Amino acid sequence: MVLGGAELVSFVGSEDLAVSERFYRDVLALELVETSAFAGVYRAGGATLRVTLVEAAARAPYTVAGWTVPDIDAAVAELARRGVAFNRYPALEQDAAGIWRAPAGARVAWFEDPHANVLSLTEPPRR
Repeated sequence: MVLGGAELVSFVGSEDLAVSERFYRDVLALELVETSAFAGVYRAGGATLRVTLVEAAARAPYTVAGWTVPDIDAAVAELARRGVAFNRYPALEQDAAGIWRAPAGARVAWFEDPHANVLSLTEPPRR
């Protein structure tokens, strides 16, 4: 595959880059590597997230970006301590912290950035 070895860049929309910077840099602790009038560029685990200025962020009814974490309980607790609220979905059985266990064993929690982009944390199943 021509792109198999290329680094993937994810994009999310932002109506206010300063608000997004406070969230992605200060709350999520992503490394801000570039900022311009058009976007903020962040690094996370070797991948790039480009937060792009848009006139009106479109609310996607699904997850637009996510992180694989080794300990979802610790990650959720730390983000909650930093003010992140985790989403609740009536169709899913989530624990008190908002974590859902997928049928294959992965554990997942969802939250939103300031512009309603749905983000997730996933802890792979333990083998």
